[in-house]
Amino acid sequence: MNAEEKATPGFAPRAVAVLAATVVVAVAVDQWTKHLSTENLVPGEPVRILGGLVYLSLLRNSGAAFSLGSDYTWIFPLITFVVVGVIGWMTLRLRSVPWGLSLGLVLGGAIGNLIDRLFRAPGPLHGHVVDMISVFGPYGEKFAVFNIADSCLTVGVVLAVVLELTGRQRDGTRLTKEKPVEKSTSEETA
Repeated sequence: MNAEEKATPGFAPRAVAVLAATVVVAVAVDQWTKHLSTENLVPGEPVRILGGLVYLSLLRNSGAAFSLGSDYTWIFPLITFVVVGVIGWMTLRLRSVPWGLSLGLVLGGAIGNLIDRLFRAPGPLHGHVVDMISVFGPYGEKFAVFNIADSCLTVGVVLAVVLELTGRQRDGTRLTKEKPVEKSTSEETA
């Protein structure tokens, strides 16, 4: 980081507003689509859309992606509480709008699935997440069945990786490659 790019302490209201708005939209859309799915989709009767590119297949997932850890449902809410805490801590110095979007997507996705874990059957900390989007075939024949929260998490993490790889920092600065200072011949002889 260049000396001229010293970060200002604290957070930038615009970056935090982007984070907060992203969380609200992500959670609202996720919960709305889950409500529509549980009210309108019938288990065992997938709905084919977009010529079979997407199927709406109602599933309740006790595990994580690809149903991993389905016997340890209680651990996912605990992990989510840690993620929420870490993102909350990062927000205290957040000055980058792209990072606000990335962290907002991750947080919104995490909260969307946490709501299911806390308030859906079979009970608190053991609730099953509602999944409904299946690509290329019904019921995850070709790829895992997922929901809007999962999509937000994935896009948020990919965006975070891109931001890291391009040197964009959460504090609004950008890492740059500095050329090494070459010593002049007069300095070498002294």
